[in-house]
Amino acid sequence: MPPTTANPSARQTELLEAAYRYALTHGLADLSLRPLAEAVGSSTRVLMFLFGSKEQLVRALLERARTDELELLNSLRQADGPHGLAAAAEQVWSWLAAAEHRPLLRLWAEAYARSLVEPGGPWAGFARATVDDWLDVLAACQPRQERDAVDGLIRRTATLALLRGALLDLLATDDEPRLTAAVHRQLALLRHEEPGTA
Repeated sequence: MPPTTANPSARQTELLEAAYRYALTHGLADLSLRPLAEAVGSSTRVLMFLFGSKEQLVRALLERARTDELELLNSLRQADGPHGLAAAAEQVWSWLAAAEHRPLLRLWAEAYARSLVEPGGPWAGFARATVDDWLDVLAACQPRQERDAVDGLIRRTATLALLRGALLDLLATDDEPRLTAAVHRQLALLRHEEPGTA
């Protein structure tokens, strides 16, 4: 029986990191174990032993990608993090718009879409989990009175929709200046509507 991902061996961790770098370049949709094994200096037999199945390996790669995403989210939760939706969204957009994050975000978009059209298998629940993750961190940046109000949920949902829509456009066009200008314009409106700024 292969080792569980809860207590990975050093070799499993090493191969997961190598496979993750491969996935950032090649994606997961048509992942084939033989080219992957060659690229990471292993064999399909070793990968199957360590991860159990191709599905479990893909799931481990999705979890690894989510770790990078959650790293950003956790930074927003810090005491010295941004206060208010506009400030949080501005910081998030700066991270999303950075060219060095495109491979991770393309992988995220691929997994998000697959989760919608193939709700079973390793993609199961991925899209919903990321929506919940982002709404949760945006809520943490809202003042308690706003966060707990019905309008608070609507405002953070609209903020998430702005960020997700701009991100998909960015991945499709690579037109960062246009999208950053559009995001900043919408965030200026959001900031103007924040409690205490009227």
